[in-house]
Amino acid sequence: MPSFLTHNFSELPEEFYTFQDWQGFDNPKIIIENHAMKKMLGMEDTDHQELLKIFNGVKKIDSLKPLSMVYSGHQFGQYVEQLGDGRGLLFAQINSNEGLLDIHLKGAGKTPYSRFGDGRAVLRSTIREYLCGEAMHALSIPTSRALMIIGSDEMVVREKSESAAMLVRTAKTHIRFGSFEYFHYNNKPEHVKALADFCINSYPQYFSRTTNAYEDFFRVIVKETANMIAHWQACGFNHGVMNTDNMSILGETFDYGPYGFMEDYNPNHVCNHSDHQGRYAFKNQPYIGLWNCSALGHALSSLISEESQGKILQTYEAIFQDTLAELYRKKLGLELAKPEDATLIQGLLDIMESEKLDYTNTFRNLTQALAEEHSPELHSEISKSWVVSFLERHSKETLSKDKRLKLMNQVNPKFILRNYMAQEAIEAAEVNDFSMLETLMIVITQPFEELIEHEKFANKSPIWAKDIEISCSS
Repeated sequence: MPSFLTHNFSELPEEFYTFQDWQGFDNPKIIIENHAMKKMLGMEDTDHQELLKIFNGVKKIDSLKPLSMVYSGHQFGQYVEQLGDGRGLLFAQINSNEGLLDIHLKGAGKTPYSRFGDGRAVLRSTIREYLCGEAMHALSIPTSRALMIIGSDEMVVREKSESAAMLVRTAKTHIRFGSFEYFHYNNKPEHVKALADFCINSYPQYFSRTTNAYEDFFRVIVKETANMIAHWQACGFNHGVMNTDNMSILGETFDYGPYGFMEDYNPNHVCNHSDHQGRYAFKNQPYIGLWNCSALGHALSSLISEESQGKILQTYEAIFQDTLAELYRKKLGLELAKPEDATLIQGLLDIMESEKLDYTNTFRNLTQALAEEHSPELHSEISKSWVVSFLERHSKETLSKDKRLKLMNQVNPKFILRNYMAQEAIEAAEVNDFSMLETLMIVITQPFEELIEHEKFANKSPIWAKDIEISCSS
């Protein structure tokens, strides 16, 4: 049996959560399990049926105190006074090879925070979240990940009648910006302080008890958020719902809903068809990250002066810009930093936008120009003058060309999780065919490999998939 620990979160005052049993399924089945995660969690010798019994609630572990967490948040810029785990619960924590991790059940039934919902997730949304967690992890982007999907024959109604499912999710924490907002706006500064103290004590790899502990706490969150969003921009990832209740204090991507990896480069890309104003468009993500940090700063105003908040928030842009510039240099195969790099990078993005080039494939194919020092196929898409500047800039590098080509292929993925791929896996899974899901796991967890047998997944989406719309419903 895995060595689950009673989570420390339950030691906070009772206003922070509700102890919660959950609703398993009558006829549960494992849709997919993550063998890499099982190994990381030290569960590789635990039979999957044993885990199914535990997570479905058939086999009880007396020492556990599962709970649903309360929080609030700004949704599309508007404050919502109470949200909380409406369909999930913090099941436990576990010691892994990478430190302490939360085990969270998503779709586990009604909680006091469900409002009018049924507390269930659907197979469609759990597959999308499972796949994206693994895709992001393979791209070295901080993310929650899933251990398994539990399916059922229970039906729930969203836009249509769908199969209910449950996701067993892991993350370093499920404490959100909105966790602090809830107590701030309820005028409970003592609970804001208790939560900050809990975070500082629980995550020593991030926070430390210094003279200015709360300022340093906020500074780390701002830094991790800026770093995470720089990684999103570099790989063309659009989260879709950057509400403050979807922002982790440790800078992990989580609460995947209507996300999308951008295909044709378009800074105005909006992946959530409910986002009518384009608040969370791709180009706006860096600004929204700062806006959300500012909202968190306001929630911490009983601990941090407005002046200190302002100084810390001013660090965000430099961290974001420096991180993104370094990521883009690597994508262009450049090791040294030169003044002209910003112009070179922006020039490529401008060409990609005007020519409607595939973001992922364009970066991957830059190796052709560097390897051959001329590439008619590439030149037909990217202006010759830019390629000349690109090659001239490479002449100033000290690493060998072979080394630079190798490094480029280690940071520019050949494969990303395009929406149509997830959609095909979902449609097959809905008729009990999980072969596409298994195939995609091979592809998205090895995004930098050639994988010639799966070449088709490197192509742009087929025409029929151009208009796939993703909503928040799950």
